[in-house]
Amino acid sequence: MCLKPGHRGRFIWRTIIHRSRKGERSSFSETDYAALLDQVHQRLQAPIILVWDNLNTHVSATMRALIAARDWLTVIRLPAYAPDLNPR
Repeated sequence: MCLKPGHRGRFIWRTIIHRSRKGERSSFSETDYAALLDQVHQRLQAPIILVWDNLNTHVSATMRALIAARDWLTVIRLPAYAPDLNPR
């Protein structure tokens, strides 16, 4: 979801087709995420602030390198466990 003050929000997504082939990945890889972020950046022509959880693909060494190569991208990671943010 892309939000900019004074403008209508946008929802940008990308899907992958999983054909259940042997050895085929059924979820996004680091390069899939990087391609999506590049597409969003190209479409918006603006810096991106990304809020992410700690999914293994989001925190891998490969993803850290892909993030570091994009000076227009700021990543904010959610804490792994924060009971004070979810009072119950």
